Amino acid sequence: MSRFPNPIPTPASLKARSLVYDLKARLDWGEPALTIIDVRDRNLFNISHIMGAISLPLNELVDRARTSLEFTRDLYVYGEIDEETAEAAAKLRAAGYINVSELRGGLAAWKAVGFPVEAIPYAAIK
Repeated sequence: MSRFPNPIPTPASLKARSLVYDLKARLDWGEPALTIIDVRDRNLFNISHIMGAISLPLNELVDRARTSLEFTRDLYVYGEIDEETAEAAAKLRAAGYINVSELRGGLAAWKAVGFPVEAIPYAAIK
């Protein structure tokens, strides 16, 4: 062990349940080894979602995840409500995914603190 503390702060490791600040810290750190999964209905995803998230609706989540995501990859999952998020995380864990984190508050919490989203302009959804 070094006598000197690490001068460069590192983001916290993945937790079973994360705050939006935890995910933002990892994104700001530039850590690419994670995937953000939006399990809401695809129409809701198309209207607005966390910048960089992929759409894997709950009813196709495990099948689509198995074809495209490594079982050891860090996954941040969010749904419309925390119960949907918890259900999605449980499905992924049961399918063998090891590093799954439930993003508490989902998109609403992300937007509430002003973090970046991808969204259809209001005029386009009228």
